[in-house]
Amino acid sequence: MAKRKHRRPRNKILERKVGLRPGSFSVPTESFAPRFFLISFSESFFEELELKTYPELLQRVTSRPDARHWIDIRGYGDQVMLEQLSLDFGLHPLQMEDVINDYQRPKVEEFDENRLFIISRMLRWSPESKSLDDVQLSLFTGPNYVISLQSDYADCLDPLRERIRVGKGVIRQRPTMYMAYAMMDVVLDYYFPVMAEMGEYIEDLEQQVLLTPSKDNLTLILDLKSELVKLRRITWPERDKVTEMLRMDEDVIPESLKAYFRDAYDHVIQLIDLVDNHKEMTSSLVDLHMATVSNRMNDIMKVLTIISTIFIPLSFIVGLYGMNFARENPETGRVYSFSMPELYQPYSYPILLLLMSFLILLQLYFFYRKGWFRSF
Repeated sequence: MAKRKHRRPRNKILERKVGLRPGSFSVPTESFAPRFFLISFSESFFEELELKTYPELLQRVTSRPDARHWIDIRGYGDQVMLEQLSLDFGLHPLQMEDVINDYQRPKVEEFDENRLFIISRMLRWSPESKSLDDVQLSLFTGPNYVISLQSDYADCLDPLRERIRVGKGVIRQRPTMYMAYAMMDVVLDYYFPVMAEMGEYIEDLEQQVLLTPSKDNLTLILDLKSELVKLRRITWPERDKVTEMLRMDEDVIPESLKAYFRDAYDHVIQLIDLVDNHKEMTSSLVDLHMATVSNRMNDIMKVLTIISTIFIPLSFIVGLYGMNFARENPETGRVYSFSMPELYQPYSYPILLLLMSFLILLQLYFFYRKGWFRSF
């Protein structure tokens, strides 16, 4: 039996302690221990490492100022490290607070020296729980680096890593802002298979509703509607984020890169259309469920009505002859000619049974001619 899932709060900001100083953050106790990955590259140079400590990572970055670096930190389980990261790279405490309190809407913020703070949400459709899993991806851009932070170890950025490894495309020749765009683009690309899987699930639900309408199916539909509401809360801010980036000065995002962001904007619009389409299909599933249940109920009532209609004249006949009026007065011996003479006829019982059978067949023929049996 399908049960409503116990969901975590949609917005973890609601779980924050009240009265904290703005810009302060506290690492959740269940956070993963941080892992440090570094990809350094130029047109003729490439190096990919997993480092054990943050000081090793910082030393690698500062020792190669001529290269571009992707600083990839996964896991928030070290508050001292995060505070040191904020100091070393000049990250604002309020932005680090948004990183740690990691259920933020997609957004972009510009801070000192034309650097950007970008939040995206990575999505995955879970076939087992029929729900969306999402992880926040926080990006900080710098003159020769991009810092990515996320709470989980797994992500969807492996295709981008492979492109950098093999030197495919122009990513090694472009500035670091292009690498930030490439990360956003990969995240958006993964939304489309998620939408396709949700579309297939909606079609499966439609078949289930048509074949076996039940409360379990209605529960699954309502759960899916809540997932689509969640998806809509992600895609609409994503549109606003890309729109704001297109309006930024050329010092922040060069005009040569804005063509790529316009392409990302087109992808977001397609996603919003798909989300709205899925929402309409899910709403129609609720209407379909109610209509199917109503039709099933009408069929049941039709069967019961036919059975009742067949037995009404039979009940009348049986009730009529159940009165058993006497034909002869036992005291005077007078014979009453209108007091059911059929009771004393030798073949009255089989004749009555034949009459009742004839009435049943006559009604069944009448119902058949009306087409009442065609829906059974």
